[in-house]
Amino acid sequence: MTEAIQGGIYGLSAPTLDGKEVPLAEYRGKVLLVVNTASKCGFTPQYAGLEALYERFKERGLVVLGFPCNQFGAQEPGSADEIAQFCELNYGVTFPIFAKIDVNGAEAHPLFKFLKSEQAGILGTEAIKWNFTKFLVDREGKVVDRFAPKAAPAELVPFIEKLL
Repeated sequence: MTEAIQGGIYGLSAPTLDGKEVPLAEYRGKVLLVVNTASKCGFTPQYAGLEALYERFKERGLVVLGFPCNQFGAQEPGSADEIAQFCELNYGVTFPIFAKIDVNGAEAHPLFKFLKSEQAGILGTEAIKWNFTKFLVDREGKVVDRFAPKAAPAELVPFIEKLL
């Protein structure tokens, strides 16, 4: 874990829904919006807004990275295939969706451990409180902002534009 944090976000990797391990170094030089997602959450319609952001800004260097998580109210119970189908059929998602992970606790994915350590939440807490918490990462891999689940994707436009 120490080595990965020393390498920042680019020293980490994560599995995609189809099980392929992707080094986050592949996104070096891009602005990243990293989001823990869920298919059966009140915030699930944000998939549409996240896809809209991706479509609007991908040519300028934005990549949205979705990380399904079942830690909040068991709102992501599906298999990898079910998650992929749900995202594509219901929201036309084309941005990368990774394998289901934990974002809190002992089994939290190293990426989310890193993101939380770089950008604490309200009152300085690192724990992610719910699905659709969003982290904005600049082109150098620095975590520059954290947004609560209730922040609609469209509200992030000014923050994203500053980094593009």
